[in-house]
Amino acid sequence: MDQLFIIDYLKELSSIMVEKKDYVIELDSVVGDGDLGLTMSDGFKAAYEAIRTSKEKDLGRLLFTAGKAMSSAVPSTMGTLMASGFIQAGKAFKGKVTMDTREIATLLRAYAEGVMNRGKAQAGEKTFIDGLLPAIDNMDEAFTNGVDVRTAINNGLNGAAKGYYSTAGMLAVHGRAATRGEASRSLKDPGAAVAVLMMKALEKSVEKFL
Repeated sequence: MDQLFIIDYLKELSSIMVEKKDYVIELDSVVGDGDLGLTMSDGFKAAYEAIRTSKEKDLGRLLFTAGKAMSSAVPSTMGTLMASGFIQAGKAFKGKVTMDTREIATLLRAYAEGVMNRGKAQAGEKTFIDGLLPAIDNMDEAFTNGVDVRTAINNGLNGAAKGYYSTAGMLAVHGRAATRGEASRSLKDPGAAVAVLMMKALEKSVEKFL
């Protein structure tokens, strides 16, 4: 997989975030201020548009460019966090012009690290991370067991969905939901729902390159 995969994945990310904008707004309106759907649709669209026609072959530079564009387009807390994911992934893939299918999990883990480093969030704190980390862990386990990439990504999607549902029961530590205290436990985190959408976009994009 080369730069065309990165560009296509961002295209699918942009498409699904626009398509599911109202869904994410609805989820966020329960625990936050309802702007997450707009932030994600505008942010991922900006990230894609920044590299859509790029001839850059360095995967790291492509991801870094996407992250900077997203950061500028949606300079909110969540927009900055998600942009930081792209920037960290860009650093991890600097100088690489191709990646094998197993490195998809590496890319996502670098993305998660960027978000965690910027937001100081850890697993179990009712955030986006609680959707993405289970997906990555499932993919890593699948690849270790030698399964094909379709199965690995499907396992990742299932992990993200399970992670999203598991946020009901967690105490919110970050963001507006944290102001609810114990009352936040009954709510599912909309950021974790975004992780599920990211995995759905990945599944769609990878299928084109197999």
